[in-house]
Amino acid sequence: MDISKECKESIVNGNKSQAEELAKKAVKEGLDVDQIIDAFSEAIREMGDLFEEGEVFLPELMRSAEAMKTAMNILTPLLSEGKANHILGRVVIGTIEGDIHDIGKTLVASILSAEGFEVYDLGADVSVNDFIEKALEVDAHIICISALLTTTMIGQRKLIEELKERNIRDRFKVLLGGAPVTKQWVQDIGADGTAENAVSATKLAKKLLGH
Repeated sequence: MDISKECKESIVNGNKSQAEELAKKAVKEGLDVDQIIDAFSEAIREMGDLFEEGEVFLPELMRSAEAMKTAMNILTPLLSEGKANHILGRVVIGTIEGDIHDIGKTLVASILSAEGFEVYDLGADVSVNDFIEKALEVDAHIICISALLTTTMIGQRKLIEELKERNIRDRFKVLLGGAPVTKQWVQDIGADGTAENAVSATKLAKKLLGH
């Protein structure tokens, strides 16, 4: 079987160990890394479309995203210069301080990465200062900040306020995520948007950067 086809199947089936094996095989045998990444990416996009159409459900999409993330961890450092120059944008993402929920955030990070963004995932329980320092360090285009608890949502407001305080609010687009986040909250604190799921979040990120 063609390795590109196998790569797609590993993602569609959410087979993390197979995706990892295929990524390692591609590296070991000196295969075209860009082509292998394209195969993985095509599969995660397909899963995202199926999710939006209600053909697959969140657990399946999450398994696919995890398989994708495992493969990308191996392949991303080997991207060709040409491919690296064609990234859609740099994204710093994490869950705000005091909140340890990271499933949704990890899924968004995986899909963003699959779609061609350079993603810096800071994990969960991330301070406002750490978000900003990382965004400055990598010259990010977007900061994605998740909060699953109403009690930690205030951290999203603090991030916006801190960016304004430092006179760098205009440098970054700020996207909010998490179950309690509403469009009204986005408007109230002056963020740039929110989305219902990882697929929509990726489409919004592209739109904000003019892709």
